[in-house]
Parts: sequence; structure tokens; C-alpha cells
Amino acid sequence: MAAPMRVTGAWVQLLTDWLDRENLPAPDLRTVLDSRSPGDVVPMNLWGELLARAVALRPDAVAPALSIGAGVQPRHVGVLGYLILTCRTLGEALLAYQRYESLFYGRELVEVIAEGDSMAVCWRAEESAGALGDSVAIAALVSFLRRLVESSPSPTQVDFVFAEPEVAAREAYEQFFGCPVVFDQSHTRVVFPMQLLALPLPHSAPHMRSLLDRQARALLLALPDSDSFDRALQQVMVRLMPEAVVTLPRLARELHMSVRTLQRRLAERNMTWRALLDRTREQLARDYLSDPSLTLGDIALLLGFSEHSAFSRAWRQWTGTTPASARKQLRVTKNASDVTAR
Repeated sequence: MAAPMRVTGAWVQLLTDWLDRENLPAPDLRTVLDSRSPGDVVPMNLWGELLARAVALRPDAVAPALSIGAGVQPRHVGVLGYLILTCRTLGEALLAYQRYESLFYGRELVEVIAEGDSMAVCWRAEESAGALGDSVAIAALVSFLRRLVESSPSPTQVDFVFAEPEVAAREAYEQFFGCPVVFDQSHTRVVFPMQLLALPLPHSAPHMRSLLDRQARALLLALPDSDSFDRALQQVMVRLMPEAVVTLPRLARELHMSVRTLQRRLAERNMTWRALLDRTREQLARDYLSDPSLTLGDIALLLGFSEHSAFSRAWRQWTGTTPASARKQLRVTKNASDVTAR
């Protein structure tokens, strides 16, 4: 049985940002939105309810879901958003989205299909999040891609599975997407000309992409003498770090066990999950600090810290030094090793 669809707390903050742009106080709705941290899991039905409450605040607006989606930023998509930013081309970004969307929706959803001289991003009607949810998602996808490329490319066609809205709304959809929009279809679909997919992205960072790729797939094993449970737990931690969602309940859920069972198994090893998280972060940090292409901000992101200063405080607690001084020492050690090797 497929896992239920959901979104993240970071995605829900699209609504908070939209309320701010629209100057809507909405204290009751904001209370619910603010109670969700970026790493929280938000069931799709709750997301739909929150959207409905938001757009009801602007009954005079035409297609407000498009305005909500247009405000998308990388932080709303978590590690997936930052991964896409590091891609070399628009096509690579679309494929990265498809590959790691389960970090966002909880399972695989989208198909990317080559159709002659076009590429289509689509999902079936059974996977629809409703008229509001699908409209926000597609508006956000197109807006995100437009921000990546200076020429602001438009799709050649957009399809929705929900019924065609009134004339004013239909015209708003076509104006927003800059192409024909067809409703009442079997798939939600966005079609791009194939040549657009070769467009280079201005912020491409292949090395950073490789690191994020490795994080997202949770392949790095930092415990040399670990059993299968240790490895599974650490892999989950490594995968969740860039999303800043490493919590005991989330770890238990990812490992398909209760919180109590996870705590018991950790206690059998005289270990706590926080101690293991710190150990894993420290080991990864040593590796990342030796890489001159990564800034301290990049490293903080990869390790799941909210900001550079939080990483620096943690590093000082682990080692008694600063990341900058550790990086300098690692560079000296590496240079000495290179001289010895010659």
C-alpha cells in the first residue's frame, strides 16, 4: 500500500508569506500555521483545509491559489529546493525534483516523460490534491523554474484534472502560465519545450550538488564498527539533516518503530539519539571542513543547523575550537601530507 501523501511544515509557510503579502491579519489561521515547524509532516487533507481557509479571506480575488504558489522560495521546499539550485540545467533540475520528491510528498508522485520535442511533468488524477492544492503546486513549480532561469521560460501547456472554472479565473490561469490551460483532464501536467531543458542555471554548483545528493540518498556511513540497526539509524539521520527535521519521533517513524522501542534499543547500546546525532554531525563536519569549496554556511545547511552561528557553537562544544581554526589546521595537515607524499 502506498504511503499517504503529505507536505511539510516548510511548505505550509507559503500561506504565512501570502497572508503577509496580502496584509491579512487572520489570527486564528496564523496560530495554526505558526504551530508547524519546517520539518513537521502535514497531512494532505489538513493542507487542503488550510488553503480553503486562506482563500476564503479574499473572496474577491481571482485564482488566489496562483498567487500563493508564486511566492515559493527554496526554503519552502527544504533540501529539495536547495538541491535544485545547485543543478547545471533546467532539465537536470526537473529530474532532481522527480528523484527526491518523496522528501517532500512522502512518496513518489511525479512522472517526467519525454514527448517528441517536449518534456512533460505529470501525475494522475488519483494523486490530485484538489483544485487549490494542484493549482498552488503547479504555480510554485513554474515560478521556481522561472526564478532559476533569467529568460523566465513558460510551459507550452498546462493541464488540470479539476473542472474548468469561470471565465475570469480561466483567463487568469492562462495569463499566469503564459500558455493554453486545459481542465478536466486525466492528469495534472506541465509541458515544456525540450530545448528549454538545456538552459544553464546561473547558480550551478556541481560539487555542492554532489554533497546534497549524497545526503539525500543517505549513503554515508560514519560508524566503522556498527551493526545494521546503527547503520539504518545513522542513514536516516544523515538524510534528514539538511531538512533540519531530526527528532526522536521522526526517527522512529522513518525506522517503522515506536518511540519507546527506539529508546529501548538505544539504551541497550548506552546511547542516546542526540549523542549519536552530535557524533554523526561532528564526523561529517570534519569531512566538509577539509573541502575548501564549501563555505561554513554550506556546511551548516548540510548538517541541519539553522544558521552558521549555530554550527560554530556546536563545533566549539565538540572540539573546543572554532570551525575556522579547524579548517586552517586541516589545510596545514593536508599540505604537510602532500609534501611527504612527494
